[in-house]
Amino acid sequence: QVQVVESGGGLVQAGGSLRLSCTVSGFSFREYTMGWFRQAPGKEREGISCINWNSNQKFYADFVKGRFTISRDNAKNTAYLELNSLEPEDTAMYYCAAGPWQWTGGSCNLGDGSYRYWGQGTQVTVSS
Repeated sequence: QVQVVESGGGLVQAGGSLRLSCTVSGFSFREYTMGWFRQAPGKEREGISCINWNSNQKFYADFVKGRFTISRDNAKNTAYLELNSLEPEDTAMYYCAAGPWQWTGGSCNLGDGSYRYWGQGTQVTVSS
């Protein structure tokens, strides 16, 4: 049974930090590209960052501006997204997704179609 479970969200003041985790089971994690997405109320889902299967490639959306860092630990079947210098505009549900590396030729991108499995999300709320 495939599971993608996010954790680490919460309420934080502006300027604060959080570390999100995404732990998976039921498929071979090391063969999958991992991506992080978010959706704020009333807005469309947007891609934040992705990392390819061996961590050689990472991509960040422009709005990240060096504040977030993606990583993964294949031994622990877990991907991470470290959020720093958080702003109220970062308030959203944060989702993790996994896509077979073959779908993107070993690289990563933030297109929805590149991901097969999605988690239920973890809420991040940033107060001003």
